[in-house]
Amino acid sequence: MSRNIVVLGGDGIGPEVTAAAVEVLRALDAQIGLGLHFIAQDFGGAAIDAHGDPFPASVLAACRASDAILLGAVGGPKWANVPSAIRPEAGLLRLRSELGLYANLRPLQVHPALVDASPLKPERIAGVDLLVVRELTGGIYFGQRTRSETRATDECAYTVAEVERVTRTAARLARTRRGKLTSVDKANVLETSRLWREVVTRVVREEFPDLQLEHLLVDAMAMYLVSRPRDFDVIVTENLFGDVLTDECAAVSGSLGLMPSASVGDAGPGVYEPIHGSAPDIAGQGVANPYGTVLSAAMMLRQSLAAADAAAMLEAAVQRAISDGIRTRDIGGDAGTAEATAAIIERLATEPAIAA
Repeated sequence: MSRNIVVLGGDGIGPEVTAAAVEVLRALDAQIGLGLHFIAQDFGGAAIDAHGDPFPASVLAACRASDAILLGAVGGPKWANVPSAIRPEAGLLRLRSELGLYANLRPLQVHPALVDASPLKPERIAGVDLLVVRELTGGIYFGQRTRSETRATDECAYTVAEVERVTRTAARLARTRRGKLTSVDKANVLETSRLWREVVTRVVREEFPDLQLEHLLVDAMAMYLVSRPRDFDVIVTENLFGDVLTDECAAVSGSLGLMPSASVGDAGPGVYEPIHGSAPDIAGQGVANPYGTVLSAAMMLRQSLAAADAAAMLEAAVQRAISDGIRTRDIGGDAGTAEATAAIIERLATEPAIAA
């Protein structure tokens, strides 16, 4: 069986970290026979340069025909002054919208060997294991916007159906974990958040009565993520709040370079990417951390390619590399991208073989 993966390297360090993940996946494929086939496509600023469009129709067609999509990062100062409709980030929003990827899954687990990389006290973060489910195709990023010389507006809008479906996704995941769901909003101020809270409450009460549900305001959640992160299991929230809070989660873990993500919908391919940006200041230097991208590839194996055992092998190899002290400079080491990639592949070779 062939599994087709579209690779959107994008900009900055994106091509470097996706190349690392592909190298690791090829090694895993050679070891256990997953039938992986990779198709590289231009995306983001690179696609603007080559095609005048951050997300050309040909790339959309390739994505629709794939089994999964591995994405690096987009954007950078080179494209800061292009019209907003064709900025690299606009391509990312269109990718999510066109493929119906309404749920973004961002796990946070603090590796025991990296508690010193976090700015928080070790006793506060030891054992942290949470999952943020961010609504991805609604809210302020997709609303109507206006701009004049003296005024700008960005509309934040949500429908009942949009809140229902992401709530169900988060609730199903909570059932497979510790059974606690935390919904984050700003219901004391925003009408969209009042709708959000009402819908989440109804869906959980009617369809998931076995779950423990709590509601928190986003400002309180921001505080609790650094004061008591171990108290949380699955967190569901809207697009903007999820974007901000998951960067805070990255600080808890010690680095953006460690954080994977999956963007999924009801059908079709998902998109798998590290949550970090394009980091143009270090692009081309060979120092980018590939761990987040490789862990995103593991999520891809599990979520889109029905290869959970292979995903576990990959995750174990990353964890062993970190435990053995192979750290890039963002987590207190001096290993480069190539060295960290080689360390994962070396440890994959000693993982127990499984049937693909």
